[in-house]
Amino acid sequence: MRVIGGSARGRVLKSLPPPRASGRPGVRPTSDLVRGVIFDMLDAMGASYARVLDLYAGTGALGIEALSRGEGTADFVEQDAEAARIIRANLALTGFDARANVHVLPVARAAPRLRGPYTLVLADPPYYDTGAIAAVEAMAGPPHIAEGSVLVLEHHRRTAAPDALGTMALYRRRRHGDTVVSIYEQEGPA
Repeated sequence: MRVIGGSARGRVLKSLPPPRASGRPGVRPTSDLVRGVIFDMLDAMGASYARVLDLYAGTGALGIEALSRGEGTADFVEQDAEAARIIRANLALTGFDARANVHVLPVARAAPRLRGPYTLVLADPPYYDTGAIAAVEAMAGPPHIAEGSVLVLEHHRRTAAPDALGTMALYRRRRHGDTVVSIYEQEGPA
């Protein structure tokens, strides 16, 4: 897994041990191909990387990709302490540690603890987490987003993502194998 664009392009990121070796549920990092598609779509729509929120951060690859492409800051939310340690190591490896905060807590409890608004929210929840859409939806409105904010939800093709999340409307949806990327945009005031 590597950073595919921006100032840290080509840097190889650390990852978590495989699930069988660690005893933890598997982390499914976003592939380089899907990450490339996500950021190509974000660039095409003129999304801002000024203030980024990476939910279900895992290794931090999505948020780090956004930091690499802009000069902004990022908050990473990950409940697994070992994964949070890997995120911090990847931030140090890419030189972005001064521009980021890592919050070790479940996404479902993150909304009241985070200060928005964010220009970009990235969410790649575990495919088996049935409460993930509701947790992400709690972040899809004020005070976490503002006019022009964009939210990216990565989900399994069998998971029905809504046509609206909070105050955000579906902008585009693209499928790549079993992965679907749904992008939402806040068009008017939140």
